[in-house]
Amino acid sequence: MNKSYSLHKITSKSNLTFNPSDYSWFKFGDKDFAKKFAKELFDGFIISNSKKILEQNEIIILPSPYLSIPTASNFLCFYFKEFLNKFLFENNKKAAIESKIYRNQTYVTDYGNLDFEDRVKLISNDTYYIDKEFINGKFCLFLDDIKITGSHEHTVNKILSQYNVKGDFYFLYFAELVNKDIHPNIENYFNYFSVKGIEEIIDVVNRDNFQFNTRIVKYILNLNEDELTLLLNSINSLRREELFLLSISNNYHQIREYNKNLTTIKTI
Repeated sequence: MNKSYSLHKITSKSNLTFNPSDYSWFKFGDKDFAKKFAKELFDGFIISNSKKILEQNEIIILPSPYLSIPTASNFLCFYFKEFLNKFLFENNKKAAIESKIYRNQTYVTDYGNLDFEDRVKLISNDTYYIDKEFINGKFCLFLDDIKITGSHEHTVNKILSQYNVKGDFYFLYFAELVNKDIHPNIENYFNYFSVKGIEEIIDVVNRDNFQFNTRIVKYILNLNEDELTLLLNSINSLRREELFLLSISNNYHQIREYNKNLTTIKTI
C-alpha cells in the first residue's frame, strides 16, 4: 500500500507557506535548516499519523537514493529519524531503522529545470540497488524534500517493483507542487533563491553547520577556473580534502566534465 504526505502545498510563487531563502541554504548544505525542516515535517506528519506509526513493530526510513555523497534530503531524513525515535521512545516502541537505495548517477544536467518526462528519461540511465530482504514486508517511510513532478516517487516505485519488494510504503515530502499549471523549473527557483553564485557558495561552505551534499559538490565541479580557484583559496585544507575524497567516492572522476576541476582540487 502506498500513501503520500506533504507538509507544504505550493500553489504559487507568491503564496508560500515556507521560507524559500531557508530552503535554498538547506539545499546547499546548511544542516541547521535541515533540522528545522525535519522538525516541522515530523510535527505535521505525526498529528494525523501517530496511530499508524504506533501500530508498527518495525519502521524503516529511507532518504532519496544516493551512492556515497548524501543528498540534502538525507540530512532531512537524519533529523526526522531523531524526532521520530524520540516519539517512539516516549511510547515504548522500537526505534526506526535507516536503510538506503544505492544510486550510480550518470549525468551532469541540472535536474531542477526539467519536466516529468525529461526527468524520468534522465534518471532512467542511472542504476539502483536496494536490500530487498531487509525492507520486504516492512512499513517504510521514504523521505524527500520536495515533490515537483513525482518522478522521484515514480522511480522508487519502479525500483521496488523491479526487486519485487512488498510492504506498507509512505512517501513524505517537506513541500509539494500541487498547481500543475506551474512549470517544474520552479524547483530551481527555490534551489537558487539565496545561492546566486560563488560568493554564496564560499559563505555556506565556511559555516560551522555545513556539510557537503551532492548538489553543492556538483556545483563546485562545474565552476569555471577562476571561480574554483577563488573557492579553494577561501576554504580550509580539511574542507578541500573532504571535497576531493567525496568526489572520487562518488566516481565523479569517471565523468569527463568534472575531470579538470577534480585535478585542480587534488593539486592545491
